[in-house]
Amino acid sequence: MTDFPPTILHEDNHLLALLKPAGVLTMGDDTGDETMVDVAREYLRVKYNKPGNVFVGVVHRLDRPVSGVLLFARTSKAAARLSDQFRRGAIKKLYHASVEGSPANDSGTLVDWLLKDKQENLVACVSEDTPKAQKSVLNYRVITRDPSRTSLEIEPLTGRSHQIRVQLSEAGMPIIGDVKYGSRVRKGGRILLHAKSLEFEHPTKKERMRIEAPADEA
Repeated sequence: MTDFPPTILHEDNHLLALLKPAGVLTMGDDTGDETMVDVAREYLRVKYNKPGNVFVGVVHRLDRPVSGVLLFARTSKAAARLSDQFRRGAIKKLYHASVEGSPANDSGTLVDWLLKDKQENLVACVSEDTPKAQKSVLNYRVITRDPSRTSLEIEPLTGRSHQIRVQLSEAGMPIIGDVKYGSRVRKGGRILLHAKSLEFEHPTKKERMRIEAPADEA
């Protein structure tokens, strides 16, 4: 079971942001393993002595091996408004990644077309004219360069499944620990990709806010 109570990054009447540990699911899947939705629901149930099923609105997801900021809505109004911001690309997302290899430039933009195999849960870079392929764009900036790894700040401008993992691998920079997408290093089920911050408009106050997660690196 994950640590309880969880690490709270932000809480108000409409929002709950938790620090998601690497290795924990956001939502349920066929494994039946505990999820961050379960953790959020139990936290709210205990803290506010709520009977029955506690509302937890999922507005985005983090892959199981990824750590960082995970934002939930506590009301249906907040869920609808936050989901709309994610759909419109109005939420700024920053990630930190430690990768094998190193880019030639200190900053740049990657543009690829991605196609997901839902049965295998794998995403591949394909040609632009491939049916159902989705354009995927991210910006990167080098934080540090070391002989064994490069630390990057990543800003995805689109929200495709496994996007950062696949695009960095395609660029010759697989994320350390991400054996699924080309890493030669195993990290016990986690990868060195951390959702560092989310910046968005509060769903009711209409104020711009930023939530950050402390680093969870190994």
